[in-house]
Amino acid sequence: MKKIYKYLLNTLPRPLLIRLSYIFRLFAPLAYKGQNVHCPVCDRHFKKFLSYGSNTAHRENVLCPYDLTLERHRLMWLYLQKSSFFSAENIKLLHIAPEQCFYPLFKKQTNLDYTTADLESPIADLHFDLHEIPLEDNSFDVIFCNHVLEHVEDDHKCMTELNRVMKKGGWGIFQVPIDYNSDTTYEDSTITDPKEREIHFWQKDHLRLYGKDYPKKLEKAGFKIELFNPRKDLPGVDYQKMRLNPDELIYIAKKQ
Repeated sequence: MKKIYKYLLNTLPRPLLIRLSYIFRLFAPLAYKGQNVHCPVCDRHFKKFLSYGSNTAHRENVLCPYDLTLERHRLMWLYLQKSSFFSAENIKLLHIAPEQCFYPLFKKQTNLDYTTADLESPIADLHFDLHEIPLEDNSFDVIFCNHVLEHVEDDHKCMTELNRVMKKGGWGIFQVPIDYNSDTTYEDSTITDPKEREIHFWQKDHLRLYGKDYPKKLEKAGFKIELFNPRKDLPGVDYQKMRLNPDELIYIAKKQ
């Protein structure tokens, strides 16, 4: 069963995976009934989470069987709950590559004017290339664009586009895979074979692996960065119960 699950994750196109996930969530929670782990997004407990990731970056016990959150989603949710995101009025939100775990929850929020966008996702309102966003300058109060920038050809161009469509005083979260053991981003355009990309960049469709210089790249695109360190800012959180990555940080990108 585990081999079949891993094969499907690595071979099926993303739009089809999104559709199949709605069927999977109907029976998977029954198979993982228990109290050992907790997902704060769906607020459900399970015996354990599912495994996830490539051969190079494989992790056990990280994928919620109900809403399919990973470590990064659960951490972002905890940040959003601590922030004014759910209480501030009239937030115009652009959500690039909308995560299924967040999509229905954000849609319900009456304080959000919610727009989703992606290159091909079936749950996106708009479809476009992030290198050239077909939207007006200074349009959005908040932008989420998670685990996208490692896939694009020119990440600086995409960052500047995100900055352009963000309102002054707005903010965004643009999570990416980060190797916290590396000071600099690793990028090599000569590596084109999917198997080699997985070895070097942790996934076959990644074009780079970010290092601890990631916030400097966002600053170069015009953002001011504020650091959310859950070790300091979320005292008392049970990392093991929620299966969070103890090294992960959230960089809040703000437009002055």
